[in-house]
Amino acid sequence: MRCDTFRAVKIDILTLFPEIVLAPLGESIIKRAQSAGIVEIRAHQLRDWAFDKHRKTDDTLCGGGPGMLLKPEPLFAAIEELRGPATKVILMTPQGRVFKQQVARDLSHESHLLIVCGHYEGVDHRVVENLIDLELSIGDYVLTNGAIAAAVLCDAVIRLLPGALGDERSSVEESFAQENLLEAPAYTKPAEFRGMRVPEVLLSGNHARIVEWQKQKGIERTRQNRPDLLE
Repeated sequence: MRCDTFRAVKIDILTLFPEIVLAPLGESIIKRAQSAGIVEIRAHQLRDWAFDKHRKTDDTLCGGGPGMLLKPEPLFAAIEELRGPATKVILMTPQGRVFKQQVARDLSHESHLLIVCGHYEGVDHRVVENLIDLELSIGDYVLTNGAIAAAVLCDAVIRLLPGALGDERSSVEESFAQENLLEAPAYTKPAEFRGMRVPEVLLSGNHARIVEWQKQKGIERTRQNRPDLLE
């Protein structure tokens, strides 16, 4: 039973595409976390803060260049209305710091996240300079909009909240739980399938040997798939 003083972590998402960001957050673990009162997620349509008759949120770049840029007026109005004294304002942008597991852990301790989704060529930099606490990128590639990146951020953070996972060990024993190390290979029953056997050490019941095997296999897997993490 949850304590009466418990308050759900609040996540507000500011985007031109609320349906895109909410779709993957309405299933499985994240859905159950919302139902249990662990997290409250709200997606807001940026156009609701665009007050011209066309509800325009973008314009051409000063100095020229291809594409469109999100205008400062609706972003300032929206962020100033939605944020509070304890709000962490995050911009999803290819120009941001790379989002890693440690960042997810840090954000899981915040009480209110306001995630701003970049679109088109990004946002007017006056927004970044005056309103954004943290710029994040989910990888070295470009998406059609920041709503998808915001959904990834939410999923990674919410699963770290107390009570979100059925087994609290899951977030401790997975990849990146140890910085710069991938998770070891995992197996389930049957012990033999099409002539392929589960490694005997995992069936031995010797916990110390299993831990050592998992450590070594994690290092091997990291060296094979992500050698950059070992540099």
